[in-house]
Amino acid sequence: MQETTYQRPILKELCERIAEPRHHIQVLWGPRQVGKTTLVEQLLSKINILSHYVSADQPVLNDVHWLEQQWQRARLLLKQAVSEQGVLLILDEIQKIEQWSAIVKQYWDEDSFHKRNIKVLLLGSSAWLVQQGLTESLAGRFEILSVTHWSYPEMQAAFGFSVEQYAYFGGYPGAAAFIQDEKRWRNYIVDSLIETTISRDILLMARVDKPALLRKLFEFSCHYASQIFSLQKIMGQLQDRGNMATLSHYLQLLDTAGMIRGLEKFSGKVISQKSSSPKLQVQNMALMSAIIQRPFAEVSAAPEVWGRYIESAVGAHLINMAKSINATVYYWREGQQEVDFVVVWGGQILAIEVKSGLKKNLGGFKAFTAQYPVAKTVLVGGSGIPLVDFLMHPLTVWFEV
Repeated sequence: MQETTYQRPILKELCERIAEPRHHIQVLWGPRQVGKTTLVEQLLSKINILSHYVSADQPVLNDVHWLEQQWQRARLLLKQAVSEQGVLLILDEIQKIEQWSAIVKQYWDEDSFHKRNIKVLLLGSSAWLVQQGLTESLAGRFEILSVTHWSYPEMQAAFGFSVEQYAYFGGYPGAAAFIQDEKRWRNYIVDSLIETTISRDILLMARVDKPALLRKLFEFSCHYASQIFSLQKIMGQLQDRGNMATLSHYLQLLDTAGMIRGLEKFSGKVISQKSSSPKLQVQNMALMSAIIQRPFAEVSAAPEVWGRYIESAVGAHLINMAKSINATVYYWREGQQEVDFVVVWGGQILAIEVKSGLKKNLGGFKAFTAQYPVAKTVLVGGSGIPLVDFLMHPLTVWFEV
């Protein structure tokens, strides 16, 4: 597969925001290698504005003095600006600079007071660390654009992926060129994505007293994706003496890095949801496939195994789509009855069951709607909506039909 100049739909909104008068700091965050830097390159090719781009993701240690120097360069550049658009300062991997938010607040407020037209775009790959800085110092001064993993329509348009390829190889654009050589593809995912995210975005940026436990938790979650485990049972499986609070914290770190999410059980009581056993869910199918290491042809030919891949692909799709509309994804189980996914959006409830060639009891729908009669239901696969159609449409569509 050849390199692509495909432009993601989010580019249009980013261009519109930067073209507006200077009101807020724009924050663009998302997991590694989902195309944030490419979006910036495409942005600069579309708008007429002087810019200064710099990344803190460098071998040398960058501190607040380095950040101050970048801002001074933007101010010098502003003196050369002839356009009313001003200057755009782009700071990539901002979360890697300690106390970055205090410095950004200081300089942003100074520029606002002196009416300097310096617009600021912050990029980050750790939503948790960026959010910390925003809430600590920059309240009322920022807007966020979340960059998610690539969807099936995007991978199909850019690289010609089939729905089966997407369910196995996932949505990393940088890895698309390697899928015909699965060993090379797997090495790329493990070395350039998984290891880099864990070692540089998690272990170096957050307190992790047991890095081996975090790595084991990630691998365990890939092997047991779409399954429900209590934290105590996970701890026992990992054979570690850490406590459940530590395990819950590590699962949160993997979530904010765009790798693994522990879905909570849907309940009318918030306390019940928070104390529920998580349903493990990868956020990009490439992570699961690379860790399990079973070839695409072998996995897709085994109905029982492939069914779990399909369910995981639907779950990953829901998590990424939910971010764009501020929806929340859960699972539901009462006794022997279960619904694979429950999405809550603006007070509306959508129950989603995935069936992919396996004989599966769909009694969960009946039990769920009896308890929550306002809920809508969607069956994916079998006699319901074909997987390709479900993945092709925005999540909002299923709340409307």
